[in-house]
Amino acid sequence: MSTKYAALNPTPRVLMGPGPSNVPPAVYRAMGLPLVGHLDPQFIALMEEVKQMLRDVMLTKNAMTFPVSGTGSAGMEFCCVNLIEPGDEALICINGVFGTRMTDVAQRCGALVTNVKAPWGRIIEPDDVAATLKTMKAPKLVGIVHAETSTGAWQPMEEISRIVHEHGALLLMDCVTSLGGCPVRVDDWQVDAAYSGTQKCLSCPPGLAPVTLGPRALEKATKRKTKVASWYFDVNLLASYWGQDRVYHHTAPVTMNYALREALRLVLEEGLENRWARHERNHRALKAGLEAIGITIASQEGHQLWPLNSATIPAGADDAAVRKALLQRYSLEIGGGLGELKGKTWRIGLMGESSREENVMLFLSGLGAVLNELGCKTGTAAALAAAREVYSR
Repeated sequence: MSTKYAALNPTPRVLMGPGPSNVPPAVYRAMGLPLVGHLDPQFIALMEEVKQMLRDVMLTKNAMTFPVSGTGSAGMEFCCVNLIEPGDEALICINGVFGTRMTDVAQRCGALVTNVKAPWGRIIEPDDVAATLKTMKAPKLVGIVHAETSTGAWQPMEEISRIVHEHGALLLMDCVTSLGGCPVRVDDWQVDAAYSGTQKCLSCPPGLAPVTLGPRALEKATKRKTKVASWYFDVNLLASYWGQDRVYHHTAPVTMNYALREALRLVLEEGLENRWARHERNHRALKAGLEAIGITIASQEGHQLWPLNSATIPAGADDAAVRKALLQRYSLEIGGGLGELKGKTWRIGLMGESSREENVMLFLSGLGAVLNELGCKTGTAAALAAAREVYSR
C-alpha cells in the first residue's frame, strides 16, 4: 500500500539557539536501545542511577531528586503546585520571560504574588528582595531564575538565599539554562527547591525536567493542609514511584530516561569543573569576536551567562533575515529576542554539545558574511582573530 508521506529525514542543524542543543551520538545510541517496562527491574535500577547522577550534577544530597516526566516548564509547575497552597504569599522575581511565567504558574496555584522586578538583562538586587519581603505578612516562597534564558542574565544566589531564609521562606530556583553549563550548587546555596530541563546544557532531547526538593520543601509538600491541585505532579504520589516502594503512578518515558542517564554520564565523565571551564572559554571567545565587529552582549556586565549569549543586533541589520540566512546557508540556528528584547537581540546558545570552538568560529564567520551581504559592513577577519586570541591563551 502506497503512502503520500515520505520517511522522516530532517536536515542536521548546528543548534546555537536558546535550546535545544545538539545531542551527542552516545545519547542517540542510548535512545535506540530495547524498550523495557517502566517497572522492569532493569529500569528500576536505572532510575536509582539517574537519581544519584542528578544529585552529583546538581551538587546536592537531597533524597527527593529525580526527573519529572515533562519539559522544563513541567518542573516549574511541579515545584509550584507542591510548595504553594491557596492564600500563600509568594515573592517572584522578574527580570525576563521566565520570571513572568513563574508568576503566572504561582498565581494559578492560588498564591498571593508580589513581584520584585529588574530591567530585562539585569540581575535582581538582594536589597530589593530584602525590602520587599519586609512589606509582606508571612512570605512562604521566593522564586527566582538563576539563568534567564530570555536575556542572558546570570543571577548570584548566595546573598538572596540568606535573605530568603531570614524571613522563613522557601527558596525556589529555576536552573533550566545553567545546569551543566555553569556552577549550580544546590546545597551550598541552601536552595530549597530547584528545577531544570534536559535539552540545554545537559544535551539530551527535551522531555524530562530534573527537580530536587530539600528537607524544608519536602516538609511543606507532605504537611499541606490542602491536597496538591495536580494529581500528575503530586510529589506525595511520585515519591512512592521514584522511592523504594515502586508503586505504579504513570508510565515513565523509558527511552527518555535512557537518554538522560547517558547524557549525565557524559557530564560526569567530563567533570563539572572542566565542563564549566569549556562553556566559559567558548563564551569569552564568542564575546571577543562579536565585540571586534561592534556587537555587544546585552546582559549586565559581570553577570553574563556562558551558555546563553544575548547579543545586541547592530543598527541596520534585519533580525529575521540574518537568522534565516544562517539557517539556510550554514544550517545554523540562533534565536531571536523575546518580550521586551524582541527585535533587539539575538540569543546565541553555547550549551553542552553545542559549546564547541568550531561552532563559535563557524558562527562568527557565517554572521560576518551574512551581515556584509545585507549591507552591514563588518570585519569578519577581525572577529575570527579576536576569538582565536582567546583560544590561544
